[in-house]
Amino acid sequence: MSSLRARLALSAYRWAGVAAYPAVNAFVALRTARGKEERARKSERYGYASAARPEGPLVWVHAASVGETNAVVPLIKEISRRDITVLLTTGTVSSAAIAHARLEHEVIHQYVPLDLRPVVRRFLEYWRPDLALFAESEIWPMTIMELGTRHIPQILVNARISDRSFRRWSSVSNIASALFENMALVIAQSDLDSARFQELGALPVLVSGNLKADSGMPEADPLLLSRARQQIGERATWAAISTFDGEEKAAAQVQKALKNRLNLLSIIVPRHPERADDIEKMLVEEGLNVARRSRNDAIAADTDVYLGDTIGEMSLYLQLTEVAFVGRSLTAEGGQNPLEPAMMGCAILSGGHVGNFRESYQMLARNGSARMVRDGEMLTKGVYYLLTNEPARHQMIDAGLQTVHQMRGALTATLRGLDPYINPLTMKARLMPRNGTTGG
Repeated sequence: MSSLRARLALSAYRWAGVAAYPAVNAFVALRTARGKEERARKSERYGYASAARPEGPLVWVHAASVGETNAVVPLIKEISRRDITVLLTTGTVSSAAIAHARLEHEVIHQYVPLDLRPVVRRFLEYWRPDLALFAESEIWPMTIMELGTRHIPQILVNARISDRSFRRWSSVSNIASALFENMALVIAQSDLDSARFQELGALPVLVSGNLKADSGMPEADPLLLSRARQQIGERATWAAISTFDGEEKAAAQVQKALKNRLNLLSIIVPRHPERADDIEKMLVEEGLNVARRSRNDAIAADTDVYLGDTIGEMSLYLQLTEVAFVGRSLTAEGGQNPLEPAMMGCAILSGGHVGNFRESYQMLARNGSARMVRDGEMLTKGVYYLLTNEPARHQMIDAGLQTVHQMRGALTATLRGLDPYINPLTMKARLMPRNGTTGG
């Protein structure tokens, strides 16, 4: 495909979005009915602001979901500390809850606008960002082109590109180049990510490491943690976290196989809490007793599964165990972030489908802090081994903590890359203090 054809394709995307704009209401209404949009704030998805824009420099940071939001918390705190207003957009209700819990007084939060020309224009004309930072792998063609038209620097931070995404973009490499040429900078998580972004046309590209290693975990509510530990008592525990469909069934089989041998309690934390009703139904059909966090159920002596169907409480669940299986890796593909359980002091088990977090898993496995399992039977054996072999479990835990420590430094490297863009805004902000708001 020639460069001209790539630009024609992007132009067609632009006008297709304009044509589809009237039909978007049905899409947003469906998401709202399913609890995936906040009814009172759905106008933000159309680019209508629900907060005033302060005077002075403003940096727009976009983090799509929970993992990306947690990863950029330290970066946002650093930018905010320099007297620059941060506008944080997220794409999910759960990530909005994380933003409220961890950054309530340090950002203006809005839901990200739909990638449609009239919507993006409305959003940008109101907020007038001086710089746009996108976390990980968020590539929205219309948003990128509209920012480019306005000559607003846009940078990918903590950037990664999965095997699947790389294959998809490589098949339309000229379109990728036409988009990535709008990027002022890409700050990639790994050398592999860096090479892939460069192959797709991004320049310059820096390597920072993974911001998630620097982000830490929010502390669990001490009263909730104390109560849960008291209710669990001396029982053995393990957790299956960030699970996808099918992985809860595997966790149920672990519980059924080991509960009498170990007096075991299984903690299951689905990646999407809205699936909790279906998961509970399946567990009950398997003959298991379930206590749900969202109902504030007590963990009784005969409770088989503590279902962690809440948002923003991963620290609570991980502090109740020393063994964690990380989902989206056994019956789904891509994996989920293994650094959270590692930094919380858990030995890690995972399925083999972890392409989205390949480098993190390679480092953890190389240091002996993560083990891969092929199926539910192997998962059961892994849980049993770690719960009955304290020296091996603690060796894995110590290796995980050491690995996370070795991986730190991404925040410093990211800030170094952003200095040419952030420092002028800091100077401007301090010469012209914010003392009011402006509208669009």
